[in-house]
Amino acid sequence: MARYTGPITKKSRRLKTDLVGGDKNFEMRPFPPGQHGRGRVQEKEYLTQLQEKQKARFTYGVMEKQFVRYYKEAARRPGKTGEILLTILESRLDSVIYRAGLARTRRAARQMVTHGHFEVNGKRVDVPSYRVEQYDIITVRKQSREKFPVQLARETFGERQAPAWMHVSPETLQILIHSLPTREQIDIALTEQLIVELYSKN
Repeated sequence: MARYTGPITKKSRRLKTDLVGGDKNFEMRPFPPGQHGRGRVQEKEYLTQLQEKQKARFTYGVMEKQFVRYYKEAARRPGKTGEILLTILESRLDSVIYRAGLARTRRAARQMVTHGHFEVNGKRVDVPSYRVEQYDIITVRKQSREKFPVQLARETFGERQAPAWMHVSPETLQILIHSLPTREQIDIALTEQLIVELYSKN
């Protein structure tokens, strides 16, 4: 299962956005890395579109090949391609765990899923890209309830409010998916139309 394992703060600085959330190193130096980082970069249309796509990729921890598959799926569905693409990305299990407040970062959420701490509708799932559906119920596995990542999730639960499209039980950390999110419910600084424009050229 391929994933980006390099320095994420460097990517944040290159793309001028905090991809981690609360990254103190990015806040200290919010300019591109390298000796020419403070220089002016000529903003061209292609560069702007490419940066927006890279923002989405690194925010959700998705490799290029998988991201293209998501885009093609979104393009086949009726509706606005960019908004459907974001809904697909938000419905990944690792993103749902992050949005529910059970992990401080998406990387941590991905690791918790990979280690098999969760069940979806009573079945163990350890694939971060697993897509949840409306009315799915996500629970912490009985064997994982006393393990450190889950204990930490209990201690930090409530630091970030869960979105309206899901309900999270504070006692059991059970997640109920009311519906898949709409664009208005996705709190992320992305201009998805630029991604659509980039891929539509090919």
